Amino acid sequence: MFIRTTLAAAIAAVVLLTAPGCAVQRGQETVGAYVDDTGITTLIKSRFVESKVVSAASISVETLNGTVMLSGFAKSLTEKSAAENIARGVNGVKLVKNEITIRP
Repeated sequence: MFIRTTLAAAIAAVVLLTAPGCAVQRGQETVGAYVDDTGITTLIKSRFVESKVVSAASISVETLNGTVMLSGFAKSLTEKSAAENIARGVNGVKLVKNEITIRP
């Protein structure tokens, strides 16, 4: 019983210490917005992995308050556009900034 209580207390402490820390580190975001942004980023990356056109390893995704920043390298304009279209298609995305560089 003591181990279970201690484990529960440790988990609660980690949650309380890390959740507000995420919001503070990210600046103007709330914890809820941080969680939403993380979900958006994860979904976009997973769709990149599923795509036959986009190289998930070459393109980075960052999300802040629903604004998605794409960066990295694409082999063609088609790949760059496909990455942007995938990002725009994710629920919760307000704006996509496509800073992907084309490098054959």
